[in-house]
Amino acid sequence: MKPFSLDRKISALRGAFEAGLAQLVNIPSVSADPAHATDVVRCAESAAAMLTAIGATTEIVATAGYPVVVAMLPSDPSHPTVTIYNHLDVQPAEASEWKSGAPFVFRKIGQCYEGRGTTDDKGPALTALFAARLAREAGIPLNIRFIWELEEEIGSPNFAAFIRARRSRLATDSVVVSDTIWIARDRPAVPYGLRGLQTFLFTLQTHAKDVHSGLTGGVARNPIGELCQLVADCYDAKTGRVKIPGFYDDVQPITAAERAQYRQSGFETARYKKAHELGSIRPHLKNDADVMCAIMARPTFEVHGIVGGYCGSGIKTIVPHRAEVKISTRLVPDQDPKKIARLVRDFVRARNPDVRVAATQTLAPFLGAREGPYADAADRAMKAAFGRAPAFVREGGSIGAVVTMQQALRVPITFLGLSLPEHGYHAPNENFDWGQAAGGMKMFVHYFSEIAKIDPRRPRGR
Repeated sequence: MKPFSLDRKISALRGAFEAGLAQLVNIPSVSADPAHATDVVRCAESAAAMLTAIGATTEIVATAGYPVVVAMLPSDPSHPTVTIYNHLDVQPAEASEWKSGAPFVFRKIGQCYEGRGTTDDKGPALTALFAARLAREAGIPLNIRFIWELEEEIGSPNFAAFIRARRSRLATDSVVVSDTIWIARDRPAVPYGLRGLQTFLFTLQTHAKDVHSGLTGGVARNPIGELCQLVADCYDAKTGRVKIPGFYDDVQPITAAERAQYRQSGFETARYKKAHELGSIRPHLKNDADVMCAIMARPTFEVHGIVGGYCGSGIKTIVPHRAEVKISTRLVPDQDPKKIARLVRDFVRARNPDVRVAATQTLAPFLGAREGPYADAADRAMKAAFGRAPAFVREGGSIGAVVTMQQALRVPITFLGLSLPEHGYHAPNENFDWGQAAGGMKMFVHYFSEIAKIDPRRPRGR
């Protein structure tokens, strides 16, 4: 397909794209809220109808939770197969926080589309769908499979079972994921790594009930105070440095080549702070390079909440009997969540044996290839669509389904995200825009054309 012809065809699809995005955004597919269970299923049904409409063979697969939509746009059994993963469930949204409109009412404002799910991840999902339609019209020799999940925002609790049960039917030569964010609008980015996650609950009960501090203060143990001391023993809040022995043992140094790519992403601390509404940044991070590396390639220890005692207005002078701290560690490639959980448990036991540690959510880090035929295809496709070669970076977040697919399907996984910091992932007034959608369709068509030429038996990169 000639570039001019492709641009013209993409422009002609704008109305259909906007109608489809409006249809999906107007369904509040909030997987975390049981009150929206029927909406999540309705979203799956609507998505399946869209896939069927472009000629795909489509199935809504039941799981122990919400369904997965699976579709195949076949070309020929002798042609390579690519699997496109996206998710259609969304984060909750409070209407009072949105400056204009309502979160689950699609709004078109010039080139911008506003509504919960527009950028995470319904807009990118539809972009890939329309690109697949164009690829088929162009006769690109590639079988294209879709996997659209509806539980990603709650940690993909049933995705691994879904993949295991259908592994042979999901055989593919590669996977592409469109659920990542560029650093800046004018700097395309292709992530090749994600951080893993290990979460903890530290719980301490010191007596049977809350007691009067005038009668027991100075004698009764205070579980909130003890947990605060324990957290302070775990890490230095001013620097973020974890003090648990062995925590950093498996963290690999960031190479000079990686740093160069990170710089190419266009990262600027001031713009980052503005996009995420941060009033300050940790004082030990003095320059853009340090902040960028901390986000992309360093592990974390974060305190998310402390529960216990009296939380009403004013002060109630009691000594609480029970408290809980919510903790997470973001882990980088080569760190093992099970090992980190053991290190944390042992450390807490040595400091305060009465504290109960529950290791809750576990997700391994992901590291893909930044070299090889699929990375090269991504590089050329991004450049063809957006006029600039992408930076190969890592992302600080986690996508559980990616780790599952890596372990089960054992094929290259490439990230071709389209979201921008200003699109507001998980935030009020979330939005997407036609420029990213149109460029994304062009990018995907070029990528499909490139990977259709790859012999799956060739080395895939490292």
